[in-house]
Amino acid sequence: MEQFQGQTLSWDLKDGVVELALHREPANEIGSLTTEELERLVTALGVLNRKAHALIIYSTLKSGFSAGADLRELYRRIQQVGRAEVAKEVRSYLGRIHHVMNTIDSSPLTTIAAVHGVVFGGGFELALTCDLIIADKMARFCFPELRLGLIPGYGGIPRLKRDLGNSVVRDLLLTGRSFNATKAQQIGLVSQLVAEGEALRAARATAAQLAKFDRGTAIAAKKFIKPIPYQELQREIDIFCELFAQPAVEAGLKKFVESTDAQPYLP
Repeated sequence: MEQFQGQTLSWDLKDGVVELALHREPANEIGSLTTEELERLVTALGVLNRKAHALIIYSTLKSGFSAGADLRELYRRIQQVGRAEVAKEVRSYLGRIHHVMNTIDSSPLTTIAAVHGVVFGGGFELALTCDLIIADKMARFCFPELRLGLIPGYGGIPRLKRDLGNSVVRDLLLTGRSFNATKAQQIGLVSQLVAEGEALRAARATAAQLAKFDRGTAIAAKKFIKPIPYQELQREIDIFCELFAQPAVEAGLKKFVESTDAQPYLP
């Protein structure tokens, strides 16, 4: 499927580049529908991988790339069936979203996240699956999960540790504070820093540059320099599920949902 128009995201293949646009208001929260549509992308990649050389992921929303998991949907589900029942569902869901993230991470395509605004939680984890992150100067990166009594659950810790090392992981995970785009470039998280509103344009220019090189060589190089930490990813799921069973999670979600802040996910 070379084109798809969904409720939360869309993609199109043009000139050897797949462009995946996130467009779920208000801030590209990743809930059940977004996950289903990401699974459709993963299925389509079986064909797209043979027709393209690059994948760009970006957001059409002013608010930013993605604020992360849909916490309101999760809280509503807990209220409907109880935390114990949702805890069983969470492990199954994490298996699904990890499959999505691992497939993008290991894709033979060169993958580029073009980000701006909020790049938080699960949205940050989606960006980390990409080979390159190009950020406009207004982007901010954060793992706010600790305030909910959780750790990131979409594979962010093993991927960040793989790419940058433990010191950055500890800072983001244990403090819950955000990094601006300048700091993100300084620590090696962002490969290119551009002016506000220019991330997608820069990503497209980078994708065009990639087309000049032999695909087989690029695929071999990526496989060599970007191992997938499968064992640590599975351990992350186990720890997340252990934490999710604790009362602190429901209390944290309740506080988030009832917040009157315009953007309660901000630090």
